Amino acid sequence: MRAALAAVAALLLLPAAPAHADVRPWADAALAPVDRANALLAQMTLDEKIAELHGGGNCGYVGCVPANTRLGIPPIHLQDGPVGVGDGLTGVTQLPAPVAGAATFDVDAMRQYGAVLGSEQWGKGTNVVLAPTVNIVRDPRWGRAFESFGEDPYLAGQVGAADITGIQGQGPLAQVKHYAVYNQETSRNSPADNAIVSARAEREIYLPAFETAITSGQAASAMCSYSAINGPFACENGPLLNGILKGDLAFPGFVTADWGATHSTVASANNGLDMEMPGADFFGAALKTAVQNGSVAQSTVDDKVRRILTQMFRLGLFDRAQTGTTGAVVTTAAHQATAQQIAEQGSVLLKNAGPVLPVAPAVHSIAVVGPGAGPDAMPQGGGSAAVNASRLVTPVQGLTARAPAGVTVRYAQGAPSASGALPAFTGAFTTQFFNNTTLTGAPVATRTDSSIDFMFGGASPQPGVTATNWSAKWTGTLRAPTTGTYQFSLTSDDGSRLFVNNTQVINNFFNQGSTTRTGSIALTAGQTVPIEIDYFQAGGASNVTFGWQPPGQTLHDQAVSTAATSDLAVVVVNNFESEGSDLANISLSAAQNQLVADVAAANPNTVVVVNSGSAVAMPWAAAVRGIVEAWYPGQEYGTALARLLFGDVNFSGRLPVTFPQSLADVPAATAAQFPGTAGTVQYSEGIDVGYRWYDATARTPLFPFGFGLSYTSFGYANLTVSAPDASGIVTVGFDVTNTGPRTGTETPQVYVGQPASTGEPPKNLRGFTKVTLAPGLSQHVTIPLDARSFQFWNNGWTTAAGVNQVFVGASSRDVRLTGSVTIGGGTSQPLPRTGWTATSTPSSGDVPANLFDGNAATRWSTGTPMANGQTLTVDMAAPRSISRIVMDSAGSASDFARGYQVFTSTDGVNFGTPVATGTGTAAVVTVSFPARTARYVRIVQTGSSTFWWSIAELTAFS
Repeated sequence: MRAALAAVAALLLLPAAPAHADVRPWADAALAPVDRANALLAQMTLDEKIAELHGGGNCGYVGCVPANTRLGIPPIHLQDGPVGVGDGLTGVTQLPAPVAGAATFDVDAMRQYGAVLGSEQWGKGTNVVLAPTVNIVRDPRWGRAFESFGEDPYLAGQVGAADITGIQGQGPLAQVKHYAVYNQETSRNSPADNAIVSARAEREIYLPAFETAITSGQAASAMCSYSAINGPFACENGPLLNGILKGDLAFPGFVTADWGATHSTVASANNGLDMEMPGADFFGAALKTAVQNGSVAQSTVDDKVRRILTQMFRLGLFDRAQTGTTGAVVTTAAHQATAQQIAEQGSVLLKNAGPVLPVAPAVHSIAVVGPGAGPDAMPQGGGSAAVNASRLVTPVQGLTARAPAGVTVRYAQGAPSASGALPAFTGAFTTQFFNNTTLTGAPVATRTDSSIDFMFGGASPQPGVTATNWSAKWTGTLRAPTTGTYQFSLTSDDGSRLFVNNTQVINNFFNQGSTTRTGSIALTAGQTVPIEIDYFQAGGASNVTFGWQPPGQTLHDQAVSTAATSDLAVVVVNNFESEGSDLANISLSAAQNQLVADVAAANPNTVVVVNSGSAVAMPWAAAVRGIVEAWYPGQEYGTALARLLFGDVNFSGRLPVTFPQSLADVPAATAAQFPGTAGTVQYSEGIDVGYRWYDATARTPLFPFGFGLSYTSFGYANLTVSAPDASGIVTVGFDVTNTGPRTGTETPQVYVGQPASTGEPPKNLRGFTKVTLAPGLSQHVTIPLDARSFQFWNNGWTTAAGVNQVFVGASSRDVRLTGSVTIGGGTSQPLPRTGWTATSTPSSGDVPANLFDGNAATRWSTGTPMANGQTLTVDMAAPRSISRIVMDSAGSASDFARGYQVFTSTDGVNFGTPVATGTGTAAVVTVSFPARTARYVRIVQTGSSTFWWSIAELTAFS
């Protein structure tokens, strides 16, 4: 009975007790995750192992691996995405786009961002979150630029790791994506998207953010991309997956294919892919056949399953029950406050002539202009990153709510809506709500509304009304100002219909996603007619907007007239981007550019607010007084914008991407570079990506990387640059002073300029921080620069010996302080092995001395099959600086270490924590780690195999 109870407990995913370990040793939480994984793996059949490596049937999530009830393995529920809980689920928080998070330059803010994301995903029953996206914005036309962290690998790595920490701290596993060299949508997931990129560009630009996500963020999993890189697709690319990710970077987690990005069975399995999604075309029956016929080794399958199980054990998926469901409401006031905070901190003030901002007390009327200011507000991009907002505060709503008494806010749409929606109608409506979808029976709630422009987000619209399956009726009157044909629009999710003068003008009364339909009717000047709008909600998201356009007026002229008679004009412009397609250029629509130019001509106090996922061209920049880059700011958009414009909070955002003067200035300006020609995409700009390109080619951007204004000013002084310490860390110190009239937050940035002989661009970002100061106060800031800051890739990380420049400033082009540090070193060199000795457990006739005899025909071996815990300890005779070891099995295809941990010691007794962990995949196993001084190196086998573990020659490098 006791054993049966233990089995039931494990099936229910209850915490395991040691007393049950004899039944299910993997249920013992006191064991190391890899040991629990190995114990469970030993009990699995081949079919059960393969079942963990591919998607199953529909379970309500975008990806599903069913539970194994026999062994108590919980199901895996994978869900989009990087901006919030996606894939159509409701009751969630729509966060600002990740590019806005990157614009905060604040790792603490991004940790909060990740915590909201992780908490809501966990509450929805998700245990693998498909986030974050850390790919580099190589070109501003990339359709997914908004869901990434900008153009700089150091910034992307730091904020990405913080995001991962926040996600995984709430329960789910994070899946960092998309590994690797994924920077465009054109021809994606086809051989035509074959990125031809140098090893140096890979290592210095496109892979560092993934490295930081692994080393600092401890990401549990990675998603391989749609790209082909130098030939093979990413998900079957052995050099990238086995060689770099699992080899050099010692990634202990598992690799999942982007949806539909698996193109083979044997090549994918042998080259490092661990999980196919969303189905089983290649890693189901086909993988079993490949194992049975010897095309894929059983040990390869075991390694994949071990990786998945180890991360599930590490993050507690076996040890606590997950009770969340897709229908749960997980948004909270605290989460919405975080969304607002990120929108505030990520918005970037690009221009403030006058200053025109914050809104002055003399301003008594504000014209809010543009489709993006009203019902067509653009809080998010498209594709898998789209999130159903629990509500949406538009710019006009936010500014109207914040404007002090005596300040009038007037809205003018100014340009046609992309959806066909017209400006919201303003009047007096009696509103009745019904707890059914048929508007029948007695209303359960009644109120008055001045307009019909609501984003309910799947929530109850009024106390007493259910959150789903309800309806509403708005009744009022319209007095025609002129004779002619009146245009009306209704936008709704789900259904709506309009009656004017008792005639149905629009029928939008369908169970549907948000849809706009229009209609018209002729009216006579002075005629007063009844109007009625009916609406029903049948589950899921919910919104409704009623708009109109009287005859004889153009939207454009109406907006210009409204701006001309206002003290301040705020024009909101949109540039939409989405997964699945790239932008043709970086220009706004001609109608929007003309609207900005004409409003600016009519009102000298014009501020433009830009919603975009990356850089846009601004031909009107010189004509307006203020420019704000708000990105895609999420559901709390209007509130955040109003607080910034009125000065309730100070701007502190900085650009994570360079804004060029025109498309001709971007690094990948030729068709061969973007989107590619003749089946290849040439990354011929090499490491000169983003601001590096503008610096290297002496081009002046419209706005540089790292730029952002404040309502105050800051001074820098007293720079110090230390010599490298034993770990190669250089400490930069300086003072920052608030020299302006308001409390504000500065973002000091530290760049390194390596010697010209390295071929590096003039400067690379290597550190940043945030400093908040009241007027007149100063703070001493210290920023450590790690050894990588002074290295470049030359078939290995190579120290940039000589004088390295250190630049401290407020942007990549606003350098305030300059210093230098002299770095010694050069290419990593093999250490002489004279006097070296070694011991091993177990020992065999293949003695350890064979490791150092220079003869590849002789070798050391265990003499028994590989097993977890076998060790090889090398005494290098004296302390030495060491950063890499190479275990060469002399061409053997079977006896390299299946798994390993590397430890170092100065005394041979105290070895501490591993300096590297990884999995061998070929006869030569290269293990790199941060340079350290040690005399002893210990290699511990963590894998298992029927083959012996042997090494013909072991070499170490400085």
